[in-house]
Amino acid sequence: MTGIIVVGVDGSETAMKAARTALGMAASLGATLHVVSAFDSDRTEVFGSGSDTWIVSDAGNAEKIAKNVASSLRTAETPVTYSAARGKPAEALIAEAARTNALMIVVGNRRMQGIGRVLGSVANSVAHNAPCDVYIAKTDSAK
Repeated sequence: MTGIIVVGVDGSETAMKAARTALGMAASLGATLHVVSAFDSDRTEVFGSGSDTWIVSDAGNAEKIAKNVASSLRTAETPVTYSAARGKPAEALIAEAARTNALMIVVGNRRMQGIGRVLGSVANSVAHNAPCDVYIAKTDSAK
């Protein structure tokens, strides 16, 4: 089987656990893993010192997170791509899954217990609105 599995990351260890789970699934299915990091604003800051100028943006930070995770997961057997996507995390994952015609979205179960379950979570929103299958990885305990 071929196709794309989308996983969302935010730089946290729980997101990394979900990404490792997604990599295993992609390898098993012969799919490409697509790592996505969301950004919700176009905030940009410019820093300078002498003739040097640096531009830091939310989109750039999100892309850096996705790229770092993708680089750490890349194997010879499983293709891994990455992108930054605009929107709240659940919206961004759903949009990327639709854009790439993904087979599946993998998310962690963080914030699915206690008050987070009442207020909502990324996993809950994705599960109810995804255009494809959703796998909720257990990320709230040591593996």
